[in-house]
Amino acid sequence: MPDNIFLKIISGELPAHKIYEDELTLAFLDIHPVQPGHTLVIPKEPAEFLWQLDDETYQAVMNTTKKVALRLKEVLQVPYVGVQVMGTDVPHAHVHLIPFSTAEQFRQRPDMSLDPDHHKLAALAKQLAF
Repeated sequence: MPDNIFLKIISGELPAHKIYEDELTLAFLDIHPVQPGHTLVIPKEPAEFLWQLDDETYQAVMNTTKKVALRLKEVLQVPYVGVQVMGTDVPHAHVHLIPFSTAEQFRQRPDMSLDPDHHKLAALAKQLAF
């Protein structure tokens, strides 16, 4: 599998606003969030699609997804945390967790032309970290 941004984050080559990590998974804030707290959950094992993961790693991704979603809901005081699995932007299996209050918020598209606000993201990651 070719090198990608997620593998560079896993290896520590690129920084990320991490909120959870265990031996099989990593969860960090999206730098172009749909809503504040938009988090990506990834396996450390490289695979383009979730269904290519071995059962243990797949289950670990789902367990981390649940754990992080509950944390987002609690800390951010939102009624919903939406889940998206698209796999079109980075060729590495990942789950998007998007905290939201209205369907319109969940369906919004981030403005990819804006520079990420790393100070704001770092502060939020600190709030959300386990």
